[in-house]
Order: sequence, then C-alpha cells, then structure tokens
Amino acid sequence: MKVVTITGYKPHEIGIFQQTHPAVTIIKKAIKQSLLPLCEEGLEWIVLSCQKGVEMWASQVAIELKQEYEVKLAILTPFLDQELKWKENDQLLYNEIIQNADFVDSVSKKPYENPEQFRIKDRLLIHKTDGCIILYDEEVDGSPKFFLNQCKEFSLQQDYDIRLITFEDLQLIQEEAQCTD
Repeated sequence: MKVVTITGYKPHEIGIFQQTHPAVTIIKKAIKQSLLPLCEEGLEWIVLSCQKGVEMWASQVAIELKQEYEVKLAILTPFLDQELKWKENDQLLYNEIIQNADFVDSVSKKPYENPEQFRIKDRLLIHKTDGCIILYDEEVDGSPKFFLNQCKEFSLQQDYDIRLITFEDLQLIQEEAQCTD
C-alpha cells in the first residue's frame, strides 16, 4: 500500500470528551501499530480529513511517523473552515496538525452546506487511496459504518485493502500496557 486513509469514531461516539482521556493514548498506539508495517513497506502518503476524533489522533501519529519514515501527510477537509465551530483547544490542535501537513486542501471550496459534502469527501478519499484503516467495531454503531460500507462497495470493483481496528484490539493494547507497567 502506497497511500492509506484512516478514519473512525468521533469522540462523543465513544465517550471521549477531552484530548487527555486515557483512551486517546491507546487509540493512537493502535493506529501507530497499524501504520508501522505499512511504513516499513514503503507507505508514501497518509490522507485524512482531520475531523475530530480518530482522524485528528491519526494525524498526530502521522506527524510522529514523518520523523522516522519518508511518509507524507495530506489533509483533505470536506469543506472550508471545518474547524470554525470547534472548541478552542480542538482548533489549536487542528492548526498545529495543518502546519505539519505536507498538503492541505478542501474537497468543497465552500463552507458547510449539507451532509453530501461528507459523502463526496469519503468517495474521494476511497478513490485516491489504496486502502484504509478504520477504528470501528460492528458491535458499536457509529458514523464510521458509512465509510466502511462505501469501502466494501468499492472493493467489489477494485482491489482495496480494508483494515479494521476493533475494541477488542484496543483492549489487547491496554492489557499489554498494564503488563509492562
């Protein structure tokens, strides 16, 4: 895989309301574990829309990996100024990520108008990448299922690599961390 996208739950969907929540560290570790083998195999781009939650945390992981690997970070937001109504600390984190990205653009050149802008962004990300990593557990419904369904549909016509990080995976990482403490 040369180009990958990453998505998953929004913070409120999994009960995370602060960046300092302990689960954020576990999620970032899971994302990093998923990306490391791809980086070793020559991953060139990590493409994200940098929405709050998994995508912002994945962006932070991508920035870390840029220090060690020849991987680049692209941010393709669904629409202009997606962060305008976010809390200040989320806006600060977002701006830090944007400053460290190698490429930044918006799919729609307009501010938010309707949910179709998200579907268009999802289609673009799927068509411009070789595969995806999705933090999603089919036992816990949430917004990532829409992206996953599009990926599954696309993979019927095209070779597309879909990798899931489940809550069981997160639990294993947490247990490993407790064993080493």
